[in-house]
Amino acid sequence: MLLPQVEESVLSIGKFNSMVSLAAFFPFKSAQAALENMNAVSEGVVHADLKLFLETNLPRSGKKKATLGVSDAKIGAALQEEFSISIQTGGVVAEISRGLRLHFHSLVKGLTGQAASKAQLGLGHSYSRAKVKFNVNRVDNMIIQSIALLDQLDKDINTFSMRVREWYGYHFPELIKIVSDNSMYCRLAQLIGNRKELSEESLESLEEVVMDAAKAQAILEASRSSMGMDISPIDLINIERFSSRVVSLAAYRLELQEYLRSKMSQVAPNLAALIGEVVGARLISHAGSLTNLAKYPASTVQILGAEKALFRALKTRGNTPKYGLIFHSTFIGRAAAKNKGRISRYLANKCTIASRIDCFSELPTSVFGDKLREQVEERLSFYETGEVPRKNVDVMKEAVKEATDVAAEIKRKLEKKEKKRKKREKKLQELQENGETNGEAEVENGEADTTVVKKKKKKQAAEEMEVEAEETPAAENGAEDAPAKKKKKRKAEAEEAEDAAATDNGAEETDTPAKKKKKRKTETLDVEPAEEAPETPVSEKKKKKKKKENAD
Repeated sequence: MLLPQVEESVLSIGKFNSMVSLAAFFPFKSAQAALENMNAVSEGVVHADLKLFLETNLPRSGKKKATLGVSDAKIGAALQEEFSISIQTGGVVAEISRGLRLHFHSLVKGLTGQAASKAQLGLGHSYSRAKVKFNVNRVDNMIIQSIALLDQLDKDINTFSMRVREWYGYHFPELIKIVSDNSMYCRLAQLIGNRKELSEESLESLEEVVMDAAKAQAILEASRSSMGMDISPIDLINIERFSSRVVSLAAYRLELQEYLRSKMSQVAPNLAALIGEVVGARLISHAGSLTNLAKYPASTVQILGAEKALFRALKTRGNTPKYGLIFHSTFIGRAAAKNKGRISRYLANKCTIASRIDCFSELPTSVFGDKLREQVEERLSFYETGEVPRKNVDVMKEAVKEATDVAAEIKRKLEKKEKKRKKREKKLQELQENGETNGEAEVENGEADTTVVKKKKKKQAAEEMEVEAEETPAAENGAEDAPAKKKKKRKAEAEEAEDAAATDNGAEETDTPAKKKKKRKTETLDVEPAEEAPETPVSEKKKKKKKKENAD
């Protein structure tokens, strides 16, 4: 009765404090502890921390009996079982808890509104992250999206193909009767273009598309005697473009179907083996997830997808539907009219078993799905011929035995892959380490080379200093002979240079007597100063240096 007044008083902190006072507060020790408590509350389980807090702070004895207000009905029911105390979940409790959330930072000392909002945001993120975490390879959301897209593509391709038929039919109306397949018609419209240009040469390309020689011949004959109107090149271009889009959509549909098949073999292999990939995907999509489908009883799976018919039958007190989405499986189509209801009930039972195995098994295998399919086949033959099928216990024993073998094989393969991966990582690490050591060695070698070069330079500098030191006294002792000697040296050097140039050019000429005389003169000139002057070692050293420089 006082709810409007309570709503008004909750907004102001002064009025709220007059109604509510803080008795006890138990902060969480860590973010992990807060997350565990939050998960427990969401699942309707009383956590140990909550139990301890209530046992410590609830009044045990008194004149008035205490009433515990709980905002969540699920956790309230769980607390009712734990404690012998009256619990209230509705009414004023919702408004009081709203006020507590609003003024929480002012009730607790040392807590600001910003810190409280940050803590709530962090906890909310971690809670959502924990809920979303699962195996990426077994995501049923992708199956739901792909089957929805597959249905949409079927509708769109059908609509677009009818548009191509109508558009191209003005020019070549006879083609509609010859070719019934939509995708094939679009490819032919793209290939033929102007029917007047069709000749015997294009018969092979027509056969490739139609996959039938008689049909290709019929198309060629029809093009010669067609009643269609003439069409302009620009219209033909537009028709060809549109038909190419339809053909590409049809090709993409096939790729999407292959993707769905591979995804179903990963997520729900047993259900796919039993009832087919498309029907299994439709069941998962209609249920919302594989987990929801696993929770459904067989009676619900049987009529899943026929809810309208069911409620209409219940309303009018007519006959309820016998099957829903599972009608699209091949088993119900093969059964006789009187046995359709029986086989649909049996198939729904097996689908429920398969979905539960897929949902809760660690290693996905299609062994159970194959065995369940065999059982359905046996039941069909039993309805037709009366042959008694095998017992379910025997079939399941065989399936369990095979499944253990397959699981062991899969584990062995996974271990092999893991070993290979580790080996690769080791090799990469070794190569990286070797690369680093080689780099260090190269650096050290480079440093050593630089030191050698430096030493050589030092030696050369020392030699030059010695040469200069030897040249200075020689110049002082024989200052008179210096210009004559210099001239002789220059002549000798010029002749040596000429001889070297002649040898480089490959000139193989015999020495003339004049040249021999010149050589002798130079030899005598070289020998004479060696006898007279004391500076022969200097000239020899210079020659050696020049030879080294020429060689370099």
